[in-house]
Amino acid sequence: MTTSFLLIVQIILVVILVIAVLLQKSSSIGLGAYSGSNESVFGAKGPNSFLAKATFLIGFLFVSNTIALGYLYSSTAQTSVVDNMVETTNVVAPTATTPVVAPAKEETPVTK
Repeated sequence: MTTSFLLIVQIILVVILVIAVLLQKSSSIGLGAYSGSNESVFGAKGPNSFLAKATFLIGFLFVSNTIALGYLYSSTAQTSVVDNMVETTNVVAPTATTPVVAPAKEETPVTK
């Protein structure tokens, strides 16, 4: 249950991280052109410092979630599937109606 929740959080963090990186201003405008020009929401410097801080925070959460997932997966993998297997054989035991034939012994002459 915990690993599935953390895996869902991991996927959400990846999507948010990709969006935050793509919205940052680069040498060309990129996807930042679609974010609008209302810079008063982010402060006087615009969205650059906010997006940088948000990207750092999301990246930190992503790395810590990755470490937690790795720890949980490695702790659950201490037992092997082979340890839990039940040994089954397909050998049929002989019954009274099937005669048991012993292999013939070949005698080899001993020479001196």
